Amino acid sequence: MPLFQRKKPPPTEKPPPPSEELPDDDDTQNKSKNHKKPSGGKAKWSCVDSCCWFIGCVCLTWWFLLFLYNAMPASFPQYVTEAITGPLPDPPGVKLKKEGLKAKHPVVFIPGIVTGGLELWEGKQCADGLFRKRLWGGTFGEVYKRPLCWVEHMSLDNETGLDPAGIRIRAVSGLVAADYFAPGYFVWAVLIANLAHIGYEEKNMYMAAYDWRLSFQNTEVRDQTLSRMKSNIELMVSTNGGKKAVIVPHSMGVLYFLHFMKWVEAPAPLGGGGGPDWCAKHIKAVMNIGGPFLGVPKAVAGLFSAEAKDVAVARAIAPGFLDTDIFRLQTLQHVMRMTRTWDSTMSMIPKGGDTIWGGLDWAPEKGHICSGKKKSSNKTRGEAGENSVSKTKPVNYGRIISFGKDVAEAPPSEIENIDFRGAVKGQSIPNNTCRDVWTEYHDMGIGGIKAIAEYKVYTADAVIDLLHYVAPKMMARGAAHFSYGIADDLDDPKYEHHRHWSNPLETKLPNAPEMEIYSLYGVGIPTERSYIYKLNQSPDSCIPFHIFTSAHEEDEESCLKAGVYNVDGDETVPVLSAGFMCAKAWRGKTRFNPSGIKTYIREYNHSPPANLLEGRGTQSGAHVDIMGNFALIEDIMRVATGGNGSDLGHDQVHSGIFEWSERIDLKL
Repeated sequence: MPLFQRKKPPPTEKPPPPSEELPDDDDTQNKSKNHKKPSGGKAKWSCVDSCCWFIGCVCLTWWFLLFLYNAMPASFPQYVTEAITGPLPDPPGVKLKKEGLKAKHPVVFIPGIVTGGLELWEGKQCADGLFRKRLWGGTFGEVYKRPLCWVEHMSLDNETGLDPAGIRIRAVSGLVAADYFAPGYFVWAVLIANLAHIGYEEKNMYMAAYDWRLSFQNTEVRDQTLSRMKSNIELMVSTNGGKKAVIVPHSMGVLYFLHFMKWVEAPAPLGGGGGPDWCAKHIKAVMNIGGPFLGVPKAVAGLFSAEAKDVAVARAIAPGFLDTDIFRLQTLQHVMRMTRTWDSTMSMIPKGGDTIWGGLDWAPEKGHICSGKKKSSNKTRGEAGENSVSKTKPVNYGRIISFGKDVAEAPPSEIENIDFRGAVKGQSIPNNTCRDVWTEYHDMGIGGIKAIAEYKVYTADAVIDLLHYVAPKMMARGAAHFSYGIADDLDDPKYEHHRHWSNPLETKLPNAPEMEIYSLYGVGIPTERSYIYKLNQSPDSCIPFHIFTSAHEEDEESCLKAGVYNVDGDETVPVLSAGFMCAKAWRGKTRFNPSGIKTYIREYNHSPPANLLEGRGTQSGAHVDIMGNFALIEDIMRVATGGNGSDLGHDQVHSGIFEWSERIDLKL
């Protein structure tokens, strides 16, 4: 202790002016010991107080907004929207009711992949209390409460593609199966509500729900879904005065109904035994919404690396969560293990090979501009494709997967491929902790993984071999149910097998000359077409390939964004896949359409909502949001009330689909 201490000033005296010299350590200690908070001073504000205050404000604001939401008139949002944007047009149902149109033909809805609800009928102990509760669709609350249990129950048997032992999940039945995907997120609800305005109800509307995880033929083997669809269509036709049904499939439901049209006329036991004229007797029109007739490149990325553009961008923003799994969730590994048991995902692998999708140095969409500017004119067939010559560097869309941006842009003569097919697979990958979530990459070894990257470029033909190499068990199951080629001779008996029925390039349309087929889809949105990949050598990663998000070009007209080359489409299905069959392969009498069924293309140019009060918009062309597009709903309703393609104005085309289709030679 110091020998002397300074004397404290009396309480009434003012403290001396602060000195510029710093106090010594002893003075500091004495002041801290003798300091006392004045009795009338304010309490110190702690971090706990701040958190409580913040939570209280959030809760108070939430309850206040909830009160306003329940107290305001139902017409208030519409009133505000009209005050901003002007009077809103009548919904299609109200408009057609004023025109005097009424329900006529029964309507059948066929949902696509993931949009239909699934509920639990039998489960493991971890799923106690969830009997007949939705595990897919609704609030998804069980995903957060017990994620590993949810993944286990949503997965199918990796050998059979059917139910695992002790687990039964089934499709929700009725219109509620897919009217809303989640609370407030409509799928079929807007179309159903508009049809109700002109007299439709459950007796003349039917949701053909099915377990979208299964292969199409297995939905009949396990659940007899195809038989029930056949019976319900027959019942609706007979109880509606013999008026044929209008079928409205969406997304993968388009492929499912293609399979059904072959199944229903094929002889038992593999088919429904309806006879060669069943479709002609029962179907007026098939109005396909966003149909991936020829598959989608997005399916390749999902099966290859459990990602697409959105997931790849999320990884780039927060690599710790998805790559190193700092929370030990192993998110993408669980997603890959689960989705690779869903045989339905393999139905959307690109079909037609290089003939349809292009090769190393060509693609049907060559020269497409990716500026994203809205096209103002409605082009006819002769005008389609005009102004589609890009001034930027050409894109090699035929290279669906390229390892490196330089490879994606290199001339074909400069690409040296080392064939991966003969590479010897090892026993493990570098990170042994990946064994916790098994994927087929575990069986490849470092040599097999490097061989894939050294092959450098994969076109549509090579992609099939690639998936067989990296996921042999999955593709072995898929090969029993799906095929991806082009038939040379459609009369060959081998094409009578059900694995060809959902491939429009390997089967004929039914003999139903009075039936009509429509392709209804959105355009004007950048849609994934091909990818730039990189080999991920991080010891923390269990999936060795990632989309190379750093491959990017800032040019507005560039099609390359975050490692993905985009083309025109509805954000999920490229125009080529949605439109080619109706634009060329089925148009007129062809070997794929021997009875000359009339086909029409109706494209809807995407227009985003003008403000938040419009929700997802009434002019959207996005893959799911288009289900609320007023123009599309009106087209469907006019056909359901007795109209045909002529009443709709024949084709409505904004893209280059006719020009692109002419570049494909199928020797029709």
